[in-house]
Amino acid sequence: MLVDHHCHLDFPDFNGEVRSLVARANAAGVDLMVSISTRVRQFDGLLELANAHDEVYCSVGTHPHYAHEELDVPAEELVRLAAHPKVVAIGEAGLDYFYQKSPREAQAQGFRTHIAAARMTGLPLVIHTRDADDDTGDILEAEMAAGKFSAVLHCFTGGMRLAERGLQLGCYISFSGILTFKKSDALREIARMTPLDRVLVETDAPYLAPGKYRGKRNEPSYVTETAKELARVKGVSLEAIARATTDNFFRLYSKVPRSVVET
Repeated sequence: MLVDHHCHLDFPDFNGEVRSLVARANAAGVDLMVSISTRVRQFDGLLELANAHDEVYCSVGTHPHYAHEELDVPAEELVRLAAHPKVVAIGEAGLDYFYQKSPREAQAQGFRTHIAAARMTGLPLVIHTRDADDDTGDILEAEMAAGKFSAVLHCFTGGMRLAERGLQLGCYISFSGILTFKKSDALREIARMTPLDRVLVETDAPYLAPGKYRGKRNEPSYVTETAKELARVKGVSLEAIARATTDNFFRLYSKVPRSVVET
């Protein structure tokens, strides 16, 4: 069994196809998916999708690209929305200095709001960080000192220093199809050093299809390719990676009942 803990099944790329996507994922051994929120004001549609599929859960939050548009959404509102049984994480939130679609100050403010919601709910924070290693690490260290919370650095593309800082703070590190790309040697080294009990795999679908499917739309069933590469990099079997990443998922996303796959 594998889990795709980060995809975007509510995106227009998948209109009318979610049921078939889920079926293909199940056929590939991917039994659970978490469809990640990018805008709170579009959350109702995401929750409706999750409710329609037993294998799909979701998060609630605002992507850093849209942080400036939703600064009026307080942590308390995230907490209220997260009370639904299908909502198992907060985010994705964080810092993106590559595209800078939102002012850095707004991204940082939104990041801290989501951290507060993660603390209040006990749900994991899904962190998006790109080209912002130092500021991400600084905010995480300061906020962890103010009060613990659980988190995952999703679709990790940062440097070794951020990975080390995140691991020291208790964060998980998640690898996407980027791990399979030819030029990802530095990322593979980070994957090699990350403890087996802190790794997760994801697709970030519809983006970042792994090398075997490069240029195609990504989908949850393709997470198997990332798992295979992670197994190769760490010198363990695919079964060991499947077992470890699934155990890690249920430890981090503790609101998801393990009984949903123990049938």
